[in-house]
Amino acid sequence: MWLYVKKALMIDDIAQHYLAKANVLAVRRVKESNMPKLSRASGARIVTNIDELSADDFGYSKLVEERKVEGDKWVFIEGCKDPKSLSILIRGGSQRVVDEAERSVHDALMCVKDVVEHPYVVPGGGAPEALVSQKIREWSGTLPGREQLAAEKFADALESIPITLARNAGMDVIDTQVQLRSKTSNTEKPKFGIDVINAKITDVTSKNIYEPLMVKENVINAATETASMILRIDNVIAASKTKDMPKPGTVGGAGPGMPGAGMEDY
Repeated sequence: MWLYVKKALMIDDIAQHYLAKANVLAVRRVKESNMPKLSRASGARIVTNIDELSADDFGYSKLVEERKVEGDKWVFIEGCKDPKSLSILIRGGSQRVVDEAERSVHDALMCVKDVVEHPYVVPGGGAPEALVSQKIREWSGTLPGREQLAAEKFADALESIPITLARNAGMDVIDTQVQLRSKTSNTEKPKFGIDVINAKITDVTSKNIYEPLMVKENVINAATETASMILRIDNVIAASKTKDMPKPGTVGGAGPGMPGAGMEDY
């Protein structure tokens, strides 16, 4: 079936009668945002003046029909020759269910987009974070002073990813943490993570659980930069407080012979 859809606010009843008589489907009040998508999917060209219409402007699809879904009427265009765009119809028992389904579909599409743009993946289920956390803890033992504490806190932050997955799956957090550290310490590859479906620690690579590398990099970089910025702001505030402290003998400062002025109390 050849498809021609003309953008129009209204179609005259007489024109619609003759179009239907000629077995031509005419759709009224098509959203402007849907027109470019329909053009890409069917290969048709958007025409605003019918006098400029030619055979090269038509697109192609195997099926064009109107269907009634519950109380709404939808025009379905299927079987396009070289589809570049499509629509996903999401239905649910309530608006909350629909919103959750829409969010899940959007997340899935964005994951596919990230892999297409940057074709690298890593095991999921918190397996990379568990292994990196283990390696950082081993490395922190070689650091002196406060650097060791900072490295350990960074490792704890990474480990919070699989721990959160375990908590959401209803697993015991302490047992999961101990078992995950034990299994991760015996491997050099990020394999062991949280299987939230079965609520257990498993080899996520055997279940084909993977995540885009781009997402991991962006999340870790953003979190690290945010923490570093907070620490820098804290250091600036601490330094400004030290400089603003009044000197002894001035207004607000400790005078001669007073406690805090460097002399003993009498």
